[in-house]
Amino acid sequence: MSVRRPSLALAALLLAAATPLAAGELVLQAPRDIRDLLTPYLPDEAGSPQRLQGTLSEILATEGYFAPTFEFTDTDGELHLALDAGPRTVVASVDLSISGPVDAKTREQLEKDWRLPVGQPFRQDDWNTAKQQVLARLLAGEHADAQLEDSEAAIDVEKHSAELHAHYATGPRYRFGALRVEGLERYEPALIERYNRSVQPGQPYSEERLNALQGTLQATPYFASVRTTIDRDAAEIDADGTATVPVVVRVRERSPQRVSFGAGASSNTGARVEVNYHHNDLLGHAWELDSGLRLEQKKQTAYADVFLPPDARFRRNSVGAMAEATDIAGLKTERYAFGAQTVQQRGSVEQRLSINWQHELREPDGAESVTSRALVPNAMWTWRHVDSLLDPRRGIVLQGQIGGGARAALSDQNFVRLHSRVQYYVPLGRRDTLTLRGEVGYTLADSRQHIPQDYLFRAGGAGSVRGYAYQSLGIKEGAATVGGRYLVIASAEATHWLNEDWGVAAFVDAGDALDLLKDARPALGYGLGARWRSPAGPIGVDLAYGERTRGFQLHFSLAIPF
Repeated sequence: MSVRRPSLALAALLLAAATPLAAGELVLQAPRDIRDLLTPYLPDEAGSPQRLQGTLSEILATEGYFAPTFEFTDTDGELHLALDAGPRTVVASVDLSISGPVDAKTREQLEKDWRLPVGQPFRQDDWNTAKQQVLARLLAGEHADAQLEDSEAAIDVEKHSAELHAHYATGPRYRFGALRVEGLERYEPALIERYNRSVQPGQPYSEERLNALQGTLQATPYFASVRTTIDRDAAEIDADGTATVPVVVRVRERSPQRVSFGAGASSNTGARVEVNYHHNDLLGHAWELDSGLRLEQKKQTAYADVFLPPDARFRRNSVGAMAEATDIAGLKTERYAFGAQTVQQRGSVEQRLSINWQHELREPDGAESVTSRALVPNAMWTWRHVDSLLDPRRGIVLQGQIGGGARAALSDQNFVRLHSRVQYYVPLGRRDTLTLRGEVGYTLADSRQHIPQDYLFRAGGAGSVRGYAYQSLGIKEGAATVGGRYLVIASAEATHWLNEDWGVAAFVDAGDALDLLKDARPALGYGLGARWRSPAGPIGVDLAYGERTRGFQLHFSLAIPF
């Protein structure tokens, strides 16, 4: 016996469209799970038993109950319904047939992952989901023309069993052909190729790869919109029936120049205003210029960076220059720097190789001024293995770097700088997260003198040791705090999310920056904070108490992994 049953929503509409019901309260007597299923669809007042029985039967059928019994009694103006849903129908057999050139491994995996296997209770929603899942996986793979040809759920009411049949036609296998770019006016098609890591001619068609190319191009500064498709009409059919199709990339270019203004505040460096100028086609080579002037209470920065499109090994090369003045923790600095960098993603590891030269004037309150120069090659690797880049609950992020300078190569001091950081996320139940953070640094040198502050260490502030002012933990020179050769920081934070948007956190931080290990005396800070899930990641506001200073500090930051 083959049956077709409407969905719960349709059954509810049928119930609402019934003829007016007679007065009187309806009392349902049934097992709790059946009452929970039917209660949202029961009328406030009893009506025609026959119409009510028909509607409830339709709803029960969607959950696999095809042989319910109803017993109505009228007691003191109340209509009592004793309902026995009967045995639940279970799946007795599954016939999943796929016509077309699908490989044996794919066919086997689809059958293995079928969502409504033999022995499982039959539910209409599960039946629909199982059918759509197979179709979606065929479409996402090599079979972009796959269709569900026919399906049937044959219900044997007496045996309380369901025999399922679903037949799919895969259509031809697809292979990617050459890229065909449409909509370019300013840029050359070669620019698209330089960003293309996922779609190559001859590869099996994959919806995921096609979407990855679209997402990569959309993330560049060059295009306002991007759409990637395949041109089925231009397919070339091979002898084995495989269709090779061109990949069409339709783009709409963005204006190459823009100016933006911004304002904000940081608990580390104070209030901020800035202006930025961007040019996406510098000198007509699709070079990206990113420049700006940022004025903060404790730091003022002017910068200009030029980023080149990825090269043949997908490395992103850049050059830049910067001028900066700071006044933090009693230390004034002026520095000028320029350098070059290359960034490459190697699997889950991001590699940054750079070389920078800088000139720094350091003026501590109550101490003599010092000039430092350094030419520093540096290498940094970051490994990310988390469930979300912006809002992780599980996983780990590791970062390590090494750099240094030499008197023989435009530096005032010989030194090697080592630095590493780790953040570890542990889910605690459904809502809570434990975040563990550690940071260790060491600058190997005879003395910290004549080494720029960038290559030494200070601590304190958001993202460091909360409860202390920004970069207030370090070495005392006069009344100022300057960088030391050692850094150690450890932190633990537990976050409880009250709902999807808001959470509270409790934390404890400990750490210090020092010049001699024998002087180690970690500063302890602890407190409470609020968290808000913004589109850019969780924003944190923390009130922390510093035991060393016996005072409170307010910190706010974007709480995402480095």
